[in-house]
Parts: sequence; structure tokens; C-alpha cells
Amino acid sequence: MIIIGIAGGTGSGKTTVVNKIINSFPSGEVAVMPQDSYYKDSSHIPPEERSKINFDEPKSIEWSLLVKHLEDLKKGNTIQMPTYSYLTCTRQPETVEVKPTDVVIVEGILVLCDPTLRDMLDVKVFVDADADDRLIRVIARDCIERGRTPEIVINRYQDVLKPMHNLYIEPSKRYADLIVPQGGNNTVAIGLLTDYIESRLHKRDCGHVTHSKN
Repeated sequence: MIIIGIAGGTGSGKTTVVNKIINSFPSGEVAVMPQDSYYKDSSHIPPEERSKINFDEPKSIEWSLLVKHLEDLKKGNTIQMPTYSYLTCTRQPETVEVKPTDVVIVEGILVLCDPTLRDMLDVKVFVDADADDRLIRVIARDCIERGRTPEIVINRYQDVLKPMHNLYIEPSKRYADLIVPQGGNNTVAIGLLTDYIESRLHKRDCGHVTHSKN
């Protein structure tokens, strides 16, 4: 199993990169574990207080559960990945079954921030994009998918997203094995990444064949 971490700022194009990797491999060969699924449950917090939760700092994530699930997958066990609702800011009763696959992608803005998780990653990727481009994508996404007004999104960007990006996300770039400029539009970098994954899988399979002959 190859575990790939894909980080980068909000709106940088991480999802596009992930989808292009998935489409490069046969169906069912790549599993994706979004960091967002592992936000800590906030059901014990009064609803009016949940809107103040900072989702862009490492302590908002239940890293221990994410690491445990990766360890279980490496052992060949199926996991039940949690789901999270941005509307209620709570973990949902429904889970998503994830089976062990050849390639597991852990994707999210803070993926390279946790040292324990970082040590488990075979490949660490940082998707980079211009701050203005990221803001435009965030406005479009949050207005359409999360029912927010442009004013709310811009205020949140200035008050939370930008400071947290500068404090946590941008510094984590130094841990990356591969930086992908221009986000999901960088077909050359994405091609290099998929070629590397394929070479790792091929080398592993050849090793298994060699071992079986002994």
C-alpha cells in the first residue's frame, strides 16, 4: 500500500489533483480519505457557538483516529470512515466503508501539519496556487455549496483563512516531496506523480513475484 498526502491551501485545487490521480488508475485501486471527515465532533457545543469553530487549525482534527484508520488499512482491515456536516458542525451517524487498496490518498489543508501522520506518508504533495485564485474558488464554492454570501466568505477569509494559512498551511510546504504549482492545471506535475506511483506499484509487484519464486 502506498499512502499519499496531498495538502495545500483552501481553494488551491487539491480535489482536482486527487481526481486526476484517481482517473489514472483502474476503478477501486485508489481510496481517498478526506481530512475533513475527521473533524472533531462538536455536538456537545451549543449550536450558536459552533459557528465560531476554527476549522483551519490542526487541533480541529482528530488525528489519532485518522492515524489508527490508516494503520488498520495497512494491516488489511476495512475501516468505517466518519462523515461530517458543515451545516450542523457535527459528526454524522453515517460512516463510509473504506477497504484496503493499492493507493490511499489523504487529502486536506492540514495533512502535512501532523508529525505522526506525516511519518506514515510515502509521498507528500503540496498543491500551490495564487492567493487571489484561491479566494475566487472559495467564494464560488461556499456560496454554492454552503449557502454563504460573498461578504461572509470574504470576511471569513480575512479573519480566519488567510491568518491560518500563513500560520500553519504555508509553512507545512517545506515537508513536501513534490510541490504542484498552478493547482490542478499542472498536468506535468500530476503526470510525474502518477508515473511515480505506478513505478512504486510495479516495483512492489515485481518484488512479490521474485519472492514467490524462492
